[in-house]
Amino acid sequence: MRLFKIAFISSILLTLCSCSAVKRTVYLQDIADNTQVKTATEQQIKIKPFDRLIVVVTSKDSELAAPFNVMTSYNSLTNNPMGQSTVSSTQGLQVRTVDENGDLFMPVIGKVACAGKSRAEVADAIAKAIIDGGYIADAAVNIQFADMKLFVLGEVAKPGQFDVTRDQITILEALAMAGDMTIYGNRTNVSVVRKENGVTTTHIINLLDSSCFNSPAYYLQQGDVVYVQPKKQRAASGEINQNRNFWISITSTLISAATLVTTIILNTK
Repeated sequence: MRLFKIAFISSILLTLCSCSAVKRTVYLQDIADNTQVKTATEQQIKIKPFDRLIVVVTSKDSELAAPFNVMTSYNSLTNNPMGQSTVSSTQGLQVRTVDENGDLFMPVIGKVACAGKSRAEVADAIAKAIIDGGYIADAAVNIQFADMKLFVLGEVAKPGQFDVTRDQITILEALAMAGDMTIYGNRTNVSVVRKENGVTTTHIINLLDSSCFNSPAYYLQQGDVVYVQPKKQRAASGEINQNRNFWISITSTLISAATLVTTIILNTK
């Protein structure tokens, strides 16, 4: 009878613990089946200063498009070990960098404003400038990001930097790229660190609640840093383990020193 009571109580405690664990780990708990939730306005990834873009201008007549696709080069002075300045050349086919003012320099037509615009918007602007300038009547422009990344850190299975190949990505998709959160990740306090116009802003998102869909950081931008904080229990256990290792090391050192001293005393008698 006593064993039966113990088993019964244990099963109840185990069930309560399981329910508590579910509440701490399941995403979007307040959404029922087939529920429609309004999300933040869909946002495409916008071009920022210092983004590197691959710009290709095409036409039925490839010779007309050639001047807009020339290889760009620049010379830079470098100091060699002897202290003398030498000139080196760097070339990049159709890869152009947005300047600090958010402008992109294109051959023939000059600067094109692109900060805060999508790839499609900038492509349309370049094509319009070429057509309006009378250079190519059927100009078409394709723009790709040369390197577009975001970063996921903290309590995820695979933290690191990730390449983005689409114009739109959500925080849930970014976490999926990082192998999802570990069981120790704090799903109520996920930070998205974003730098815009020289200002760094941190957005806090609670992924257990559908309110996350309305966050301005639900749709990510290039260069965003997603940080998953550890739960308090995880942080505390890590500190305990660290302190335990410290005291084990100290104790081991003291025992070794005491043994050495004892050996020396016995040998001197």
